[in-house]
Amino acid sequence: MGISDSRTAVRRSARRRATGAAFAVVALAAGAVSCGGKSSGSAGEETPEMTPAAAVAKAAKNSDDITSLSYRMKGDYPEQGRIEAEASMRLKPTVAMSMKMKALDQGADGSAEIRLVDKVMYIGGNAEMAKEMDGKTWMKFDLSALGEDALGGQAAGVGQAEQNPAAESTFMTGAKDVKKVGTETVDGVRTTHYTGTVTLDTLKDGFASEDKATREQHEKSLKQYEDLGIDKMTMDMWIDGDDHAKQFRMKGDADKGPLDMTFTFLDINKPVTVEAPPAEDVMDLAEMMKELQSS
Repeated sequence: MGISDSRTAVRRSARRRATGAAFAVVALAAGAVSCGGKSSGSAGEETPEMTPAAAVAKAAKNSDDITSLSYRMKGDYPEQGRIEAEASMRLKPTVAMSMKMKALDQGADGSAEIRLVDKVMYIGGNAEMAKEMDGKTWMKFDLSALGEDALGGQAAGVGQAEQNPAAESTFMTGAKDVKKVGTETVDGVRTTHYTGTVTLDTLKDGFASEDKATREQHEKSLKQYEDLGIDKMTMDMWIDGDDHAKQFRMKGDADKGPLDMTFTFLDINKPVTVEAPPAEDVMDLAEMMKELQSS
């Protein structure tokens, strides 16, 4: 294989890895919502004055005070199949995130660690990846420098990682049929389970009354569902005694497979520190792409 063929192979490999890992970030933005820890309260159960819709709205409102969170997620994501992940994310004063994920249907290629630090995303922790990157174990994505071509069409989804993941908890307030399912224990916490359905058209209509910054954030979050071909979702929320969502689930039919993701929240507002990998272990995708283009 000549130099040109070798570089082409590396480029294809890099883009394949980028695409395979970026979906985890899409899923992160798609479903992460307000969360709560263990509580001895009344499991989010509505009072005689509080309807199921009001209970959900209160939990969504409480997400405004979240500065950091940790959670587990698992389920099915269109085209990617079954995934599992555990993550910690800081929302304020700056966004940072660390996630370890597995795409269970992709074998050795499906395991990866993702870090977001200072608007730079790192994907690595995969021995197979190191074999194709001169021994380096991390790939660097500067979100401000890389475009859609470099990310294999996943640029928009990767950019979602900078959003406040609690913002989408408000989507369930757009359901017209919210109802109480019952009282359930989730990860040792007593909760009240609510369910409802939302359509993208209804959510869009609701955005019209929001302030500009909030509306733009919600519209950006909603676009990923449009890109997946989803027009309606079933949403479930398990609310604890502190009126926070302890668990959240969203289901919908996409053009290329089902979306069915469940997020179980572990901690809120505890310190989250995320560090960039050592520079010597990192391959910069932007620099690699420039080298390939120039050659």
